[in-house]
Amino acid sequence: MSRSRSLSFWTDAEPLECVSRLPEAPNVVTFSFRSPSGALFNHEPGQFITLELPVPGGPLHRTYTISSSPSRPVSLTVTVKAQPDSIGTRWMIDNLEKGMRLKAIGPAGRFSITEHPSEKYLFISAGSGITPMVAMTTWLYDSGEEPDVVFINCARRPSEIILRERVEMMASRIEGIDVKWVVEEADRFRPWSGYRGTFNQIMLGLMAQDYLEREVFCCGPEPFMQAVREALVALGYDMSRYHQESFSGALERAEAVPDDVVPDEQNQAEVAFSVSGVTARCSEADTVLAAARAEGLVIPSGCTMGICGTCKVLKTDGEVHMVHNGGITDEDIEDGYILACCSRPLGRVTVEA
Repeated sequence: MSRSRSLSFWTDAEPLECVSRLPEAPNVVTFSFRSPSGALFNHEPGQFITLELPVPGGPLHRTYTISSSPSRPVSLTVTVKAQPDSIGTRWMIDNLEKGMRLKAIGPAGRFSITEHPSEKYLFISAGSGITPMVAMTTWLYDSGEEPDVVFINCARRPSEIILRERVEMMASRIEGIDVKWVVEEADRFRPWSGYRGTFNQIMLGLMAQDYLEREVFCCGPEPFMQAVREALVALGYDMSRYHQESFSGALERAEAVPDDVVPDEQNQAEVAFSVSGVTARCSEADTVLAAARAEGLVIPSGCTMGICGTCKVLKTDGEVHMVHNGGITDEDIEDGYILACCSRPLGRVTVEA
């Protein structure tokens, strides 16, 4: 079907329309979306988007890294992996089909090579943490220049490596993408000639001898990223050049807050929701998001750890104690916005919700 190719860009005021789904590995599917109006997508490689999923019992907001590159702006893709306890991702894999439309929020996030340009990169990921690395590698591949990337991904077994064919295709076309796969065990009846075991310092030295010269991007489960951090520190790496992204645990950065301002669960507070006309009574230890949910109000939220920025709302009066993990910019804070999931009211607070 032909579509308009005007230079208009998609915003989250418009839904996303699913145009295809592609199985990648066990319980892993790539979904491709287009704008119903034909608008193009403009985002940074490595950013994420929050989808509103119509699961039974009410909408559920889940955050996914965009696995496509903005250098290919006609469509936007997310590659999702369902864990045993997944609700939203399980719904997507079981129910999301071509033609269905979803509300989306974003894109957002600062985990991108455009934020930290370098001559040399080292991408280290595990499991579905490969998705932002694929987006950034595609961006470099499409630039037409020869990049210098060592691409390391760890998986349980070869058949569970996500987006493997896409990465190997790019690596086969240019010399500047050096791919290293690490698996814990081989697939039955299939030989494996790559690295095997748990990622460690020795492997790093073999895979990228010049790692001290590279900008490092890491994504995966928190225990994996902790192991990578510890390996790099032990090897004398400049950790100011280390960058990570994860939605499974809090990051190591937070907004500075005065030492003498500490929420106390013994102190009473109120949150007035000006749009809904509801006032919630709570303690200072409760978050604005928790106060909203207690009153049956829906504020879209994703990670609930101050990372994704989905729950950003405007605070029009009062003060809050907010400790976030990078999900809101200094400019937004100056304009009065807060993240409901990690903001605790100090006395009476009014927000637009």
